Amino acid sequence: MSTDWDISSFSDRGQILAFLQTDRLYAAYAIGDLDPELFAQCEWNSAHQDGAMRSLGLHYRGLSPGALFLMGDPDGLRILLKGGRNPQTAWITFRAEHLPAVEGSFAWKSGPHPMWRMALQRRDNPSVEPACRRLAAEDAASVSEFAGHWELPGFAADQIERGIFYGIFEDGRPAALAGTHLVSPRYGVAGVGNIFTRPDRRRRGLGRATVSAVLAELIRMGIRDIVLNVRRDNAPAIRLYESLGFARHCGFFEGLASRRG
Repeated sequence: MSTDWDISSFSDRGQILAFLQTDRLYAAYAIGDLDPELFAQCEWNSAHQDGAMRSLGLHYRGLSPGALFLMGDPDGLRILLKGGRNPQTAWITFRAEHLPAVEGSFAWKSGPHPMWRMALQRRDNPSVEPACRRLAAEDAASVSEFAGHWELPGFAADQIERGIFYGIFEDGRPAALAGTHLVSPRYGVAGVGNIFTRPDRRRRGLGRATVSAVLAELIRMGIRDIVLNVRRDNAPAIRLYESLGFARHCGFFEGLASRRG
């Protein structure tokens, strides 16, 4: 096998998907980004060796700061990250074997945080509580205020229109919220996230109710793979997700970092 690497920008959806499918659950969010609307906000960089794709980096520009997803051979990623085709600052998602490559080009501002990627394995038709309702565009302002007050990362108001969000409101204010980071019927993937219950309303089953409602809608849509991310030290959340039918697929890391130099 040659030791020479070919580093380039890449835009062939078919070849990207074939590579991501080698670990579909770890790559679920990146697969969803192949949808045309999101694909336009992505930059894909690849490392090929002997004509075959060995490593892939996705820079998603739809958030601020952006996101950088890494997958594949660590040596290819090390060269790819040093090649300059990367954001100045980004939330980086990577596997443990990629850490030296990441730290060779980036310095941490927050993290890296050990995470679990969990996937829904048991589908037993989650129930939807009457108090839990689907959010619509007119809810965006109050939910944005809610998210900003509690400094919820990864939430943007336009996600309510693009995704599936359920909430429980008390006195006109959100008490609990759950939604999606992405939903792609075309590729059969969804990422559940933006899950939060107000501290003074916890231990009342509100979080379970909102997540169950989101899952029920995704199952009704026929989404094949439903995933979520959770920090490995968040035992209560892990127990909740496992009770709803999720199982741990793989460990990974994420953190906010800026390019060295």
